[in-house]
Amino acid sequence: MKHISLLGATGSIGTQTLDVIRKHPNHFKLESMSVGKNIELAIEQVHEFTPKLLSVQSEEDYDKLIHEVPSSTRVVHGNDGLIEVATTEKSEILVNAVLGSVGLSPTLAAIQAGKTIAIANKETLVTAGHLVTEEAKRYNVSLLPVDSEHSAIFQALNGENIKEADRLILTASGGSFRDRSREDLVNVTVREALNHPNWSMGAKITIDSATMMNKGLEVIEARWLFDMPYEKIDVVLHKESIIHSMVEYIDGSVIAQLGTPDMRVPIQYALTYPKRLQSISHERLNLWELGALHFTKLDMDRFRCISFAYEAGKLGGTMPTVLNAANETAVAYFLENRLSFLEIEHVIEQALERHSLIKKPTLEEIIAVDAETRAFIHSTIK
Repeated sequence: MKHISLLGATGSIGTQTLDVIRKHPNHFKLESMSVGKNIELAIEQVHEFTPKLLSVQSEEDYDKLIHEVPSSTRVVHGNDGLIEVATTEKSEILVNAVLGSVGLSPTLAAIQAGKTIAIANKETLVTAGHLVTEEAKRYNVSLLPVDSEHSAIFQALNGENIKEADRLILTASGGSFRDRSREDLVNVTVREALNHPNWSMGAKITIDSATMMNKGLEVIEARWLFDMPYEKIDVVLHKESIIHSMVEYIDGSVIAQLGTPDMRVPIQYALTYPKRLQSISHERLNLWELGALHFTKLDMDRFRCISFAYEAGKLGGTMPTVLNAANETAVAYFLENRLSFLEIEHVIEQALERHSLIKKPTLEEIIAVDAETRAFIHSTIK
């Protein structure tokens, strides 16, 4: 029996993690969880899984929930609550499925408490990859990828010498607008952007997929997870999302991981590693039903956000922090219909151009740069 802590239980990855736990009650027990603003769903989840600890965002939510949960569940709130969930004593593995850079502090705390980290919160590694990986080495803690692309690379590297890996190839669906030119994107709506052709995801990550920033963040994440230079990380457009990613070795061999688009598969693998359990999905991959798989070279001029990510990643330091903070803020404004789709890129570019790089930032400096970037964008939009 593995005891699990879950950050972001009401989000897309969080609910699918609970699907896995529900499917395998003899293998997993939910010890603690944090939730966002979906309080009604949170109440349902708490009554079903009866965690010992629940964290909510605000004191107001705390007041709402304190009398709605079983007496065996203790309720906390705020950033301190996230850290308490992440470091729950009996828990062995933390699933970080919370959205945004708020996942950084609880992840570092969980590492220092010796917990295995199943990381779906890419912003944590993008914002402070050097700190997270250094702490993981210091405390001998495993970072297990949950993103389908990084899980694919992780599986393709199993049993191999990573020094013999010559290139990581991340696949990208291309998002909601993959078949449109830049000229076609001038007046696209939020509703159109949220219509992803392959995956069912939360609003923010779906917009990131449409801008291709999601893939840019994954490139930075891959650099830290697999200690691979950016020059050896490529992206290829693959609209079917069947090949989740590939590793090319020095002898020219390419190993790929394939499967139907179902996020519960990489989630379950992270929870069971190094073992496997019966699939939660009943949908098998029958290649003859597909007939063909398609691949297209990535056009950096068409998808400018991914070029921003490569540039910020190579510069390092606080540049990825700015990239992530600017993107989170710009996407939030787009979802509120206060920015156009293409203005997301413009806002990110502005933030990157004005920033003075700090090469080896501390956690305090990262938090300050993150806040400063968001404040700059708020002032610009207003």
